[in-house]
Amino acid sequence: MTDSWPHQLLDWYRAHARVLPWRNPPGRALPTDPDWPYRVWLSEIMLQQTTVEAVTPYFHAFTARWPNVAALAAADDTEVMQAWAGLGYYARARNLLACARVVVERHGGRFPGLEPELRDLPGVGDYTAAAVAAFGFGRDAVVIDGNVERVVSRLHAISTPLPAARAAIRAALAPVVPQGQAADFAQGMMDLARRVCTVRGPNCLLCPLANSCAARRAGTPDAFPVKAARKARPTRTGTAWWIEAGGHVLTILRPAKGLLGGMRALPSCDWRGEGTPPLAGDWQSIGMVRHGFTHFELELVVQALLLDQRPDLALPGEQWLALDTVEAAGLPTLFAKAARLGLAAAQERGKMAA
Repeated sequence: MTDSWPHQLLDWYRAHARVLPWRNPPGRALPTDPDWPYRVWLSEIMLQQTTVEAVTPYFHAFTARWPNVAALAAADDTEVMQAWAGLGYYARARNLLACARVVVERHGGRFPGLEPELRDLPGVGDYTAAAVAAFGFGRDAVVIDGNVERVVSRLHAISTPLPAARAAIRAALAPVVPQGQAADFAQGMMDLARRVCTVRGPNCLLCPLANSCAARRAGTPDAFPVKAARKARPTRTGTAWWIEAGGHVLTILRPAKGLLGGMRALPSCDWRGEGTPPLAGDWQSIGMVRHGFTHFELELVVQALLLDQRPDLALPGEQWLALDTVEAAGLPTLFAKAARLGLAAAQERGKMAA
């Protein structure tokens, strides 16, 4: 395989680049806006394990509300967590705030441009540091995400399973990154992976790198990258409590640390069994929701209690939401699912009473 493929990729990218709100068009000088690296960093945090389609409206909303890192650093934690609701992997939102505050406190509100300094920031690993250095500052960084891993694994028919293959992928990629064009090169690989070198059924006939691809020559592009056998995720169970009084439902703030930390939610147990309700009463089961986390699946039974007046439970962040505001309250996906069951039960009671 020759090293001409990086330039073939760049030619293809110039003709086929996606237009994204956080991306500089190919071949163009970086924006002079001093907040450009902030936008790049924000997009990269949002895009971790999330699709471009899901991220785009959140990116627009965040940059309209918090247009620079100083504004985000000064934001209320709860407001940021609520604005993040629905993107999932909520530790990213906590790291987002922590990182913004470190940038303001230690770097005067401007992101550092070198990978070692970027890696010292909260929530910034090797990939994000390289991406911000390349996309935000034009550095000659080696940017490797899952899309790049797929393309390089196929180009070189790397048979070592991931994640162990990452050293070989980096060793194959680092020497061929075109100097001064690392950003276009990496983003070209990402677009190629999305449009042509897809996870299943790659369209080799349209690929500009087809003649350089070892996996294509072997007729087995679908066999790469090789992945280690996935372990089955255990299933946990738990209970969420829908406590309704006078057209309002009780919500709380979850502890700052842990899953869905700092998020507004329905009261629930610790997801290791049924748990004890926050007060005694005639609880009625109104259904169950299922939700997948990184390391386990959760089956959450939703129990409802209808009261004449609000009890004073002194729960953390206790807040009663009007039923017609619940869907817009920014509950994380798990509790939004549970709340839909509560709202459906309330609507059914309303029909029966009419």
